[in-house]
Amino acid sequence: MENENKKEAGKKNRPVKAYFSRLLDMRSNMLNYDALHDMMEENTVIHGANMWILIMAILIASIGLNVNSTAVIIGAMLVSPLMSGILTMGYSLAISDLSMFRHAATRFGTQVVISLLTSTLYFALSPLKTATSEMIARTSPTLWDVMIALFGGIAGAIGNTRQKSSNVIPGVAIATALMPPICTAGYGFATRQAQFVFGALYLFIINTLFIALSALLVTKLLGVPAIRELDAKKQKRIHRIITTLIIVTVIPSVIFGVLTVYSSIQERNINNYLNSEFVFADTQLVGSRVDSMEKKISVSLVGVQLSDSRISELEAKLADYDLKDFTLHVTQNRQFEGEDDDRVTIAIQENTIRELNEQLEDAKSSNEELSQKLEGQIDSSSIANKAKAIFTKLSDVKCGLMSDGTNDYILLTAYADKALTYDEIKTVENFLKTESGISDALVEINTR
Repeated sequence: MENENKKEAGKKNRPVKAYFSRLLDMRSNMLNYDALHDMMEENTVIHGANMWILIMAILIASIGLNVNSTAVIIGAMLVSPLMSGILTMGYSLAISDLSMFRHAATRFGTQVVISLLTSTLYFALSPLKTATSEMIARTSPTLWDVMIALFGGIAGAIGNTRQKSSNVIPGVAIATALMPPICTAGYGFATRQAQFVFGALYLFIINTLFIALSALLVTKLLGVPAIRELDAKKQKRIHRIITTLIIVTVIPSVIFGVLTVYSSIQERNINNYLNSEFVFADTQLVGSRVDSMEKKISVSLVGVQLSDSRISELEAKLADYDLKDFTLHVTQNRQFEGEDDDRVTIAIQENTIRELNEQLEDAKSSNEELSQKLEGQIDSSSIANKAKAIFTKLSDVKCGLMSDGTNDYILLTAYADKALTYDEIKTVENFLKTESGISDALVEINTR
């Protein structure tokens, strides 16, 4: 009786199991193995038409990066023929066809060289030499870029094996962004800026490796038969090479990702601290600056001066926001009565808050020396105009060379309708460093 009940329950569950089995079946609507292999073989052949399409796509992407146009960059990614070669390399490894892998790798390597030469030539001839936010965004890959490449590659590999064509491959090309980083590397070569070359090529390598790995995994899951069985020693060597490449590629991105998360959490905690604790009836917070390296939060206050005990309480509150390693530096400015009882505030100008008035006075001579030293080399006005054109969220952009008596830095101040994110601030800082050639940059964005 008990066995009969189990059989009946099994029969009732079969339709549900069959439904989900059909729903998640990767083999439905799949090309037969011979047709799939022929398509992959075709992807290893170098066609002149494909090379010309690639060159045009590279030029389109380079122009898009040069003028900071996201729409143009997306258009270039849709045109690009780079994806097929990467998928073929993963497929060939899965079926142990090393000859196909060599041909696919040769074709892909040729495409990469042509892409770099084309983008380098374009940026060498282009009158626009300023690094745009679209370029800078491709120089610091993180673990999230690894996951995008992996998941996008899986989607692309599945879509590539279907009988009917779909929009999967173009979508994957946009998501994994193969064209922008290789064009950004070309910009780095043309302008001799190593950070753009290495950062962008690292992102390109991440995308290439994990798209190929995804194609390998999907090919195995689809049960595509190997053309021949490799001996155990050779198979182990291939697995070891792939594993080593994955580890070497992933480790830096994990480090960058951890640093990004840590910086984001730290920025959120600092904002919560400032917004919650610096609310007073007769005193106003008019500016703040965070030095993450020295673990220092500097604030400028206008109005009734806070007592030493109140400042000590604010310092003690740092621990409540996971900021116990930080120190608080407070600048206070007094108020006095003027004509017609107008209250006049003596404060550092909102858009140039940097240090105490006393510190600025002490640094005056250093600033003069810096200005003389860099006069004719750095055009602050030109940098400000370029920043205003590139970062459209900013208004009233001003730029200048500063010194705190020890270090020289370039300062940009501006207004925005809403506070910029950490990544947006870092993008502006990287732009300043790139444009001025100065290693230290400070950005002060005030919201209206």
